[in-house]
Amino acid sequence: MPWHPGPAPSADAAPPAREPAPAGPSSDAPAPAPSLADLGIAGISRRQLAWVGLAVLAAWIVVGFAGQAAEASRMATLVDAARARNAAATEEAAALRSELALVTQERWILQQARAYQLGSRKERPFALAPGAAPLPADAPGSPARRLGAEPARSSPLEGWLEVLFGPGS
Repeated sequence: MPWHPGPAPSADAAPPAREPAPAGPSSDAPAPAPSLADLGIAGISRRQLAWVGLAVLAAWIVVGFAGQAAEASRMATLVDAARARNAAATEEAAALRSELALVTQERWILQQARAYQLGSRKERPFALAPGAAPLPADAPGSPARRLGAEPARSSPLEGWLEVLFGPGS
């Protein structure tokens, strides 16, 4: 804070009397230390220092609030993910219950027993080879040969080409 002198003296007022300075170092009383209360630190007054302190405090509060808001957002995302996992686990549990109901039926047990050749004496066990070719589209029992299925329509030209050159692409 800059130093401001008191009010200007009037023209007819006498200047204030000053004490004469001591004559030299022979004085017994130590010199009074200058008061540092009125001096600013590096040109910063107390008021400016208070404003800087308030600005730092406000910034600290804003950063703390932003951190809390970010943490709340992260927790909300975690809650949503946990709810999704719970819904998926509920659906899986329902699917497992229905599968349990299926595999405890007598029909399922008998079918699975046939895989271990535990069926009746009239049954002939068989198995497909691992490298067996897939059945053609018009094989007996396929959807194309079922009763009521519409046959594939082809033009007479395609029929002749198939007869002459064989089935192809």
